[in-house]
Amino acid sequence: MIYLVRHGEAAAGWGDHADPGLSALGRKQAEAVASHLREAGVRAAVKSPMQRCRETAAAFEGLIGIEAPVEPRISEIETPRGLDDRAAWLRGVMAGRWDEAGHDFTSWRKAALDAVSELPDDTAVFSHFIAINAISGLLEGREEVIVFRPGHCSVTRLERAAGGLKVAEWGSEAATRVL
Repeated sequence: MIYLVRHGEAAAGWGDHADPGLSALGRKQAEAVASHLREAGVRAAVKSPMQRCRETAAAFEGLIGIEAPVEPRISEIETPRGLDDRAAWLRGVMAGRWDEAGHDFTSWRKAALDAVSELPDDTAVFSHFIAINAISGLLEGREEVIVFRPGHCSVTRLERAAGGLKVAEWGSEAATRVL
């Protein structure tokens, strides 16, 4: 199994801060998911370079005594330069389909899936709402940007099957808003 873990609650909204860390609640969520992952037998991890993912992964790293490498291919969605309102742009992207996003995200989505596919079983991937949707959507053959709404520290399990990975179990969902 590969475990896609959405980061804990951020200390600031996506439109307010380019790279926030975790809120106090986010740190508690990270501790809880770390225990869950250890109990599931997860032995390795990779993390997005973004602060909220590094902080979420830190709880797991400390619990099992590893240092997870940073994997840039599972980072946040690439934001076009020169936007006045990042949150409005992302809300528009989230409401649509990848083939209508107004930017070519084909290589970004493929790179994220490749990064996950290359990992050994029993690895946690500390990533983001949109990246988890991009990976899951590709595995499910879907073009909607939002396939599901993973809550903070939700865990989506992927398993290997003939021909590659498939979604074995969706993570818990929450009403995520882009602020």
